[in-house]
Amino acid sequence: MKKIYLYAVALGMLVTSCEDFLTEYPGNKITPDDFFKNEREINLYANSFYQRDMPGTEIASGDKISDITAVVSVDKYLTAGFSPADQGGWGWSDLRNINYFIDRVKKSPVDEAVRNKYLGLAKFWRAKFYFEKVKTFGGVPYYDYCLAENDPALYKGRDSREFVMDKVLEDLYEAVKYSSDTKDETCTTVTRYVALAMKARVCLYEGTFRKYHTEMNLPDADKWLKEAATAAEAIMTSQKYKLVNTGNPETDYRALFTAENRSGVRKIIDEVIWAQVYDTEYRRWHDLTWAYNSATAGSRWSLIRQFVNTYLMLDGSRFTDKAGYNEMTFPNEVKNRDYRLKQTVRTPGYKRSTGAVALPDFAITLNGYHMYKWSLDNPFYDGQAEATNAVPIFRYAEILLIYAEAKAELGEFTSIIWDKTIKLLRERAGVIGKEPEMADTYLQTTFYPGISDKYLLEIRRERAIELIAENHRFDDLMRWKRGDLLAEDAMQWTGIYVPELGKGYDMDGDGKADVCFYTGSKPSIPGVTFVKLSDTFTLTDIANNKGNLIWAKGVQRSWEDKKYLHPIPRNVRVVNPALEQNPNWGD
Repeated sequence: MKKIYLYAVALGMLVTSCEDFLTEYPGNKITPDDFFKNEREINLYANSFYQRDMPGTEIASGDKISDITAVVSVDKYLTAGFSPADQGGWGWSDLRNINYFIDRVKKSPVDEAVRNKYLGLAKFWRAKFYFEKVKTFGGVPYYDYCLAENDPALYKGRDSREFVMDKVLEDLYEAVKYSSDTKDETCTTVTRYVALAMKARVCLYEGTFRKYHTEMNLPDADKWLKEAATAAEAIMTSQKYKLVNTGNPETDYRALFTAENRSGVRKIIDEVIWAQVYDTEYRRWHDLTWAYNSATAGSRWSLIRQFVNTYLMLDGSRFTDKAGYNEMTFPNEVKNRDYRLKQTVRTPGYKRSTGAVALPDFAITLNGYHMYKWSLDNPFYDGQAEATNAVPIFRYAEILLIYAEAKAELGEFTSIIWDKTIKLLRERAGVIGKEPEMADTYLQTTFYPGISDKYLLEIRRERAIELIAENHRFDDLMRWKRGDLLAEDAMQWTGIYVPELGKGYDMDGDGKADVCFYTGSKPSIPGVTFVKLSDTFTLTDIANNKGNLIWAKGVQRSWEDKKYLHPIPRNVRVVNPALEQNPNWGD
């Protein structure tokens, strides 16, 4: 027991920060020289990376800044008043923790194979750290060792984006090379496949960012796209993973996000490469069901109509090719659609675990498209932070999408690639996976006017649908240079179609009224939920008392191209004036 306690004390000391070891230690305390002598001690420290840096529920709540989801309030970043004084995200303690570990492991007397294994793990976390920094700020100071408090490099300027990202790629090579080739049945540790997935995601981001942001004159876009395709293909050819497809297209997709506890996660390990796992046995819970089913605890995430329109029909045809598609009422528009739609938002037929029918709840949904992809069906969790469904970080579905997109961007996409990527994803969702005959004009005019490649348009459709509410959309808009879609004048937050105000509206197609939208005095309609409209919550054709619901009409959401890179925080530049501010951001 005493030995275990000493290890715990040592870990607590070590993970605080490397700067704590710049002074002398009392003789009765463990010092850094007493640690890292064997693999057990190294592994004990390495666990701090998972505790400090592993993503969690922020993945499932990350689409708060998006063009395809409406939320209760506009993020400050989308307002004209956002300034460097509002910017955060400049913390470096996690990097110090990683670099301290690397410095010490290099000096450890353990075998070379053990040393390399843990160096590869640490470099995975360092690559992740710097990738997040570059996505946010562009070029940042790069450090590959633990700085002393008087090191002049603390006050150096920014290294170039190209330099930092080359270092990220070097670290990912090391992580892939030295990580375990054994599939982790718990989905919780960094393996070679997790490192490959990270490499694929990073390289796709960087390759497309460089391709579309021509104003930044960044080189080697194709190099990064090739690296993305190679990493994704390595996972695909390993045959360690596949899509969860039990032949139940109406439930297989959502099962990935509602698998509870470790026993439930075992049912989705075919597809989930890495996940944050929660378990009642270890008293590890979260509040996602609460957040997605509360009028106050979450962001009231609601899909918007323009995006819902992109879900295909089950026969593979486009919903937007149907006559009068944008004036269909809710129960009609969701019929015979890609089954991922009914597994992402509440549609007719959805019931809670109690057997109670659960229609879209207008105390929560902003526009009728009530998202529930991450919600457990048991209403107990609607007000309890005790949910235990796992949060996938990397899924095989994303790997297929990365491979398809990288190949399309390189001009190397073929029917063979379609069949082993997009077709598989659609068929899992009950959609006939036929190739497009021509470019989809709805996708072009609504989202991607600069894209004419029919395959690339379908890949972007598929990516948005498959990965909705998994914290990808904002990054996608940034790398595709489509941040302008975040502005209110480019993408209104529209919802279901209302054919007439003040009348009963049937939400489930059973012939009975469920809700009534109105202005002014409340109508007299028994047995319905009343929803009063206002100046900011209105209809697209309010003059004629009909149209699609609009949430936050006239509420400022603005975009300026300088926002593709966040500003360096004002207080940071006060401390270190050598840090040059990003273009067009004043202090």
